[in-house]
Amino acid sequence: PARPKGVVPPTPWSRKEGMRTAAALIPLVALVCPSQGFYLPGVAPQEYATGAKVDLKVNKLTSTKTQLPYEYYRLPYCKPEAIENVAENLGEVLRGDRIVNSMYDLRMGVDETCKVLCRKELTDKETEQFAEFVSQEYRVHWILDNLPAATKFVDDSVPGEPVTVYDVGFPMGFRGSSDIPNTEDGVPYLNNHVAVTIKYHTDPTFEGARIVGFEVEPSSVKHAYAGAWSDASPPKLTSCSGGAGPQALSKPGEVIFTYDVKWEASDIKWASRWDTYLLMGDEQIHWFSMVNSLMIVLFLSGMVAMIMTRTLRRDLSRYNDAESKEDAAEESGWKLVHGDVFRAPANFGLLAVYVGTGAQVFGMTFVTMVFALLGFLSPANRGGLMTAMLLLYVFMGIAAGYVAARLYKMFRGTNWKGNTLKTALMFPGIVGLVCFVLNLFIWGQKSSGAVPFGTLFALLCMWFGISVPLTFVGSYFGYKKPVIEHPTRTNQIPRQVPEQPWYMSSAFCVLVGGILPFGAVFIELFFILSSIWLHQFYYVFGFLFLVLVILVITCAEITIVMCYFQLCSEDYHWWWRGYLTAGSSAIYLFCYSLVYLSTKMVVVRAISIVMYVSYMLIAAYTFFILTGTVGFAACFWFVGTIYAQVKVE
Repeated sequence: PARPKGVVPPTPWSRKEGMRTAAALIPLVALVCPSQGFYLPGVAPQEYATGAKVDLKVNKLTSTKTQLPYEYYRLPYCKPEAIENVAENLGEVLRGDRIVNSMYDLRMGVDETCKVLCRKELTDKETEQFAEFVSQEYRVHWILDNLPAATKFVDDSVPGEPVTVYDVGFPMGFRGSSDIPNTEDGVPYLNNHVAVTIKYHTDPTFEGARIVGFEVEPSSVKHAYAGAWSDASPPKLTSCSGGAGPQALSKPGEVIFTYDVKWEASDIKWASRWDTYLLMGDEQIHWFSMVNSLMIVLFLSGMVAMIMTRTLRRDLSRYNDAESKEDAAEESGWKLVHGDVFRAPANFGLLAVYVGTGAQVFGMTFVTMVFALLGFLSPANRGGLMTAMLLLYVFMGIAAGYVAARLYKMFRGTNWKGNTLKTALMFPGIVGLVCFVLNLFIWGQKSSGAVPFGTLFALLCMWFGISVPLTFVGSYFGYKKPVIEHPTRTNQIPRQVPEQPWYMSSAFCVLVGGILPFGAVFIELFFILSSIWLHQFYYVFGFLFLVLVILVITCAEITIVMCYFQLCSEDYHWWWRGYLTAGSSAIYLFCYSLVYLSTKMVVVRAISIVMYVSYMLIAAYTFFILTGTVGFAACFWFVGTIYAQVKVE
């Protein structure tokens, strides 16, 4: 089946094959490389005896054109008498998942052919609903034994190496064209028949069979039958053997939903059943991303090494030479601002808040990556990644309070309670306000992506009941620590900063400083955006963790280099610039997301664009806080280290 327009086709990438390659070159990836027989933590296999009922659950309808998920039964599909909701975790609710039971009757090992599910007499409104969703290329999502339904196709982009690839979900329908027989151009057609193929694996080590594959091939059939219709005893369909035209949605009328079931024995073991779903990204592209990032790191490391070993050593030997102190005093250089370099900056309370929040975001990101590397956040655990990030952010509030308190005390701040409250409320308050306003728009669209009131209340309880108190606990311990002492004393009268050339201006240096950190991650960023907005799986966390490490090193090194040049020009206002230099990479991230929107996505609703831009602004803001904090920490360490080596009278 054809892929929707705008979807980037997955290219041959095997998780185990790629990880084996990585293990040969990078020891870290070798430590976390999954092996044969690996069971994802928290997920246990289930065996089915022959003839046992296998529950097929329906989830949601999604489209890359609208980014608005909807509940399956929002449309007039065949619905059971009693709807049973499956318990969902926090992440699933925020993703818009709404998992419920269905009328499909599947029995282990029992094949079915053209079995009638139900007959519907569509009204004008219902026909228009189906037609609108088909025109917007919505896909249907089912779940069987915790496996998502997928359509199968063969990717032959590599000559001689065809690869079976899964597209998660299946299209609700299609629009007619001259290329499709028995269809009219532009007319929507409904896929009312599905051929379900279920793969199972048997082994002497356990009884029964385990499900290892769930494929769905949809088709559109205008069913026909002889005689009158009876729901209690449906007549035999005469359209199952072929020859019938597709089910058009051009006018209201009868629609009969049918399905086939085929059970296939498979050699795939249960522990490896997700491998086909996780084929993503070209291995060569990921390695190119790594090489690109490493080249940037090597370049910056060379500059830092040159500054540390040659320039700084020469400066220190000159400054500390007793015979040339008078000469040194007449020269320009970073030593001349030793009496002002540790002067508290303007808005130092806000800086402490941002650095504390950055410590919280960094802790959340790092621990989440470790859990993902260990397999705890596998796709089998739907919503696990988002749930883990929220919980970790809440519990990392103690780090935010501690770091913000230590900085605020160092700056001789007095309103520690107010500053701690700002640390606890600023970032989640801004993000929460944007998300709440967006949620109102999504509610207006009656989408399942709208967060229910109960979930909003739970999030508020997590924020004010756990995160805020933990921030105050961290702040308490931070203030109990002694004040951070600087290696040099601060003069009472501020030194005048000489006029700077244009290339040393704050705006120019800040914007230039953000280019290299963004350059270290922008290739991997493409795959992450595809995962989020084009509904593709992303599971190469080994690469992502290494990219995160490279990003941290890049932010630290570029900030140190720019800080050194700034101090050499006798400009001692480095506090905020150290934060903004690395943090400005978020500007490039947001600009890149706009380029991605215009080149890779096809959106048909204004609300979809508003959602995309708003969520990417939140992502860029978070990236700004993360990278800015890393840059500030590196700059703070660098300045303290070099001035500790200078003999000052």
